[in-house]
Amino acid sequence: MGAAAAAGPTFYKDVLPVLQRNCQGCHRPGEATPMALMTYQEVRPWAKAIKEAVAVRRMPPWFADPHVGKFTNDRSLSGADIATLTAWADTGAAAGDPAEAPPPVAFTEGWSIPTPDLVVEMPESFTVPARGTIEYTYFIVPTGLTEDRWVQFAEARPGNRKVVHHIIAFIRDPDSKWLREYPRGKGFVPNRGSRGEMSGEFMTGYAPGSPPEALRPGYGKRIRAGSDIVFQMHYTASGEESVDRSKVGIVFARQEPSYRVLTLAAQNNKFTIPPGAPNHPVDGAITLHAESELISLLPHMHLRGKAMDVRAVYPTGETEKLLSVPRYDFNWQLWYQLPPGKKLPAGTRIEATGYFDNSPNNKANPDPAATVRYGDQSWEEMMFAFFDLAIPVSMNPRDLLRARQPVASSGAGR
Repeated sequence: MGAAAAAGPTFYKDVLPVLQRNCQGCHRPGEATPMALMTYQEVRPWAKAIKEAVAVRRMPPWFADPHVGKFTNDRSLSGADIATLTAWADTGAAAGDPAEAPPPVAFTEGWSIPTPDLVVEMPESFTVPARGTIEYTYFIVPTGLTEDRWVQFAEARPGNRKVVHHIIAFIRDPDSKWLREYPRGKGFVPNRGSRGEMSGEFMTGYAPGSPPEALRPGYGKRIRAGSDIVFQMHYTASGEESVDRSKVGIVFARQEPSYRVLTLAAQNNKFTIPPGAPNHPVDGAITLHAESELISLLPHMHLRGKAMDVRAVYPTGETEKLLSVPRYDFNWQLWYQLPPGKKLPAGTRIEATGYFDNSPNNKANPDPAATVRYGDQSWEEMMFAFFDLAIPVSMNPRDLLRARQPVASSGAGR
């Protein structure tokens, strides 16, 4: 039996490289996952569970249809990697020779990005009640920047993962009027009329499974001198009173980029999902009036979200499917990153269709008898297809969303 185990894959030579490439980014101390997969002692008790999870492709989480598009951050394991992990579990999960281990991956403690140049933290802790619905709560925090800077990496880190459902960190320019009626440094719930999330520029976010913002060299998000970071916090009660103080880490580009990155969305907030509907479609679209480069895509729905397709309709009338997620999972909010160079000509329309399962067959459905509409809370619904675009730094971002008006002729030269 020992000979059979020795003949199979070993942890240090065969398994550890797979875990480093695909698992340790999340499965390490301080992250959201329930166990670390860094050492043999940590991994060995989970050998059979790892085999089962990779065999059904539940882990690593990746939901894109492999026949639609190519993505540079594809987490799905190769057949060879699955075979290695399966054989290791089946042959005794041997350790092998530690001398055959690859060098450990260097992680920044407390962050998934390089060591931040600037950390912007909620100025005070927020007490989350034990029960009840907590409306989206906002905090406005000055950056203290005295000159314009460009962001290459940004990460939102919850102070208490038990109660933080999501964080969105917006950049508020110094001349923006958005939320000016509210004080800096104190948590508040704005009235619906003043929220206007897109009045601030999306910098980064946190949600279950979502990665930090990580842009290629030459690309960046701009923070003007004197800007504020606006935290949008979605808290959920856990059954006991809890405290949170979340933060955002920022790594600045080392030189001014050539391209500015913006986060937009094809969305719909005017829909009704009938009770019991098993596959209800909701469409959203946005037209881009200037040439741009498509960088990444993120589908977002709530507990009734079932699937989503995202398409580009070009000025020629041709339609290209950009992303298909046939098995959407609310617990994993994933960005799908495209290879460099995906150009979208002026006049491209980004269309998305989300499909919702409001039937009793959906085990996550809060209430199959409910008529469901747009709303903040998880028992309500959303339909967003977020995407990151790059434009030249010299371009006015407003030109993306407004059609150019024809220049009136003076009649000269007729």
